[in-house]
Amino acid sequence: MTEDEIYRTSTQYRLWSFTPETLASLRATTNATAAGCVRDAFRNLDLNPKEGGKIEDNGEVDCLTIEEEQKIVGYYCLRTLDFVDFCEYPTNVKATAVQYLKRFYLSNSPMTYHPKEIMPTAVYLAMKSEDNFHYVKSFAEKLQNISTEDILAPEFLLTQGLRFTFDVRHPFHGLEGGFMELLAFTNGKGQGGPWIEKSPKELREDMMGIDPVPGSSMKATSVKELVSRIQNAHGKAKEILKTSALLTDAYFLYTPSQIWLSTLLMADRPLARFYIDTKIPATANMKPKLWTVLESCAGMLRSSPAAQPDKEEKKELKRIDKKLAKCRNPQKMDLVGMNQAQKRDPDQNGSGLDENVAKKRKLEREKSMKESEDLFGPALSKEDGTHRHGQADT
Repeated sequence: MTEDEIYRTSTQYRLWSFTPETLASLRATTNATAAGCVRDAFRNLDLNPKEGGKIEDNGEVDCLTIEEEQKIVGYYCLRTLDFVDFCEYPTNVKATAVQYLKRFYLSNSPMTYHPKEIMPTAVYLAMKSEDNFHYVKSFAEKLQNISTEDILAPEFLLTQGLRFTFDVRHPFHGLEGGFMELLAFTNGKGQGGPWIEKSPKELREDMMGIDPVPGSSMKATSVKELVSRIQNAHGKAKEILKTSALLTDAYFLYTPSQIWLSTLLMADRPLARFYIDTKIPATANMKPKLWTVLESCAGMLRSSPAAQPDKEEKKELKRIDKKLAKCRNPQKMDLVGMNQAQKRDPDQNGSGLDENVAKKRKLEREKSMKESEDLFGPALSKEDGTHRHGQADT
């Protein structure tokens, strides 16, 4: 199987890859559904403006727009980056946590579940997924006014929103592999495609002759300068992957290889062109299409929000947050309480339990609680020739 065929079997491609149109449609549906649920909930509770809901002239709650939802989710993605950097967790944890947050809010609205409550859980789940596990108590200590229950309560909701798929294919590995290949060309050991008849040393000479980086008039005159140029491009591309690629919709619209190649294009266009020319022949029909895709992805990455909102953006975020406080679904605000209720009674569909089933569950819970009081667990069956825990064999 080719690398492309392997990627097409991944859940990221099958479940989390979209066209711009389907992505916009999905967000519109989520927003409309959530707004309907919020308005129904306010009607059922018979709330008035003084009790928390801002009611418009037509008697409806003033809900968030799609654009406002995107801005508030984007802000908490920024907060996620800052928090993970503060905790000094690895880059893959940061990248996965942000993608969990973005994936969750494709099918859930901030009006239903506030990003402030989902964000710590997304980071905690990303730590486990990326094999960087910490005990929840030590993790909670890094957050202000957050208990372990606050982190664990939304975990099942988050996994549902992620459709129980935790694998995130990042472009970081592709970036490192690509730059290792570029460095191999500088050592006279690089290999081009089978249609290239030049030797590795001739390819190195071609690499020395590529146009300078935009903004510079000097070409590399030595291997050392060429290596420095590659390393500089690598640093710029990696920084883009750690910020812009995470904060935009790039992961939903492009493959990991397209994303990292786009960052190389942004960092050093002539170097990117040389690299792609060694991979794809000039006569290939796919080459113009690839360049179109890379230019499109690079344009998206350039449009990424700033790492720190400016004064006007902060003012807008405060406005949206105040609006959100007045249009949150009142039935979904207490995640800890919902989680505890679900544990007490898993049947939450409103139909209620059959009386006999309820009694049976109550007896099972009481039996379980009684057995849990025994430090060594319940007694083992004597019919199996076993002894009680804690008794010595005679």
